[in-house]
Amino acid sequence: MALPFVASFTPSTKPLASIKIPPDDGPNDISSSRRKWLHNTVSNLAILGSVPMIFPCSAGATVVTGASSGLLPDLPPDAVKSYLQYRFPLQLAADFYIFDLQTMVADTDEYGTITDLVASKNARGGQGQPSKIERDFTNPMRIMSLSMPPEYADDIRDSQFAFERAMSKLTKATSGIRRGLSVEIDKDVVPAAKAAWEEGRVALNSFFVTLNTATGLENELAVIPPAGPNQFQEYGRSIRRYNEFMKKTKLCQNRGGPALSQAWGQLMVSGYLQDSCGVEPLEGYFFQ
Repeated sequence: MALPFVASFTPSTKPLASIKIPPDDGPNDISSSRRKWLHNTVSNLAILGSVPMIFPCSAGATVVTGASSGLLPDLPPDAVKSYLQYRFPLQLAADFYIFDLQTMVADTDEYGTITDLVASKNARGGQGQPSKIERDFTNPMRIMSLSMPPEYADDIRDSQFAFERAMSKLTKATSGIRRGLSVEIDKDVVPAAKAAWEEGRVALNSFFVTLNTATGLENELAVIPPAGPNQFQEYGRSIRRYNEFMKKTKLCQNRGGPALSQAWGQLMVSGYLQDSCGVEPLEGYFFQ
């Protein structure tokens, strides 16, 4: 969606810019050091200073939130730190769940990949790498449950256990089926895999609802609607931006090689991907 943009320039001072937004939306000043607004009406500006920014979405605009937003100041410091650290990766994980994994459970050629996503990569001595499902879903759930007050921690643990059960069912449904492997596929396999995905969706949504309630940031973490013709529209997040984000991330990761694979999650949060690979900043991707 194109946003109306008006800028003023004073030669003897720093450039100033403002964005016209609908009356119901308040501007939120954030640093533009990592992102510059380029627009034909401000082509005469060589440098932008601070710009009130909003991120377009289906509802009009999403307010950028921080440690002082909602009920975050009332939560324990560890809970605030954990939430702000994991909210971006968690929403990205939900995007993967709806845009990628949902498609994969309907295609038996992808069942080998699903098995790899759920299975831990153990090495000798029990030292190994967590699976994608553990790294992106269950581990953040576990960390959030340990940092949140008891009234929320119990609900988070319930969601975590429910999600783990769903992933166990998904593994059972897809186990032993792999592209190029000649096996007879039972007619109940795909329905079982889809049912496990749905069970996981409900558990993940309950986790997000608990976090939204605890932080007082209503709907900040977008829940996944049930499957249907309008599912993506109801979800409100862009599959195009997701695909572009993942494509650039993968290219960047491949350039880094195996040496960077273990630290990739931290590199994503730290901004390495954005600065070195041109990947969309997580803040912008999150606040769609």
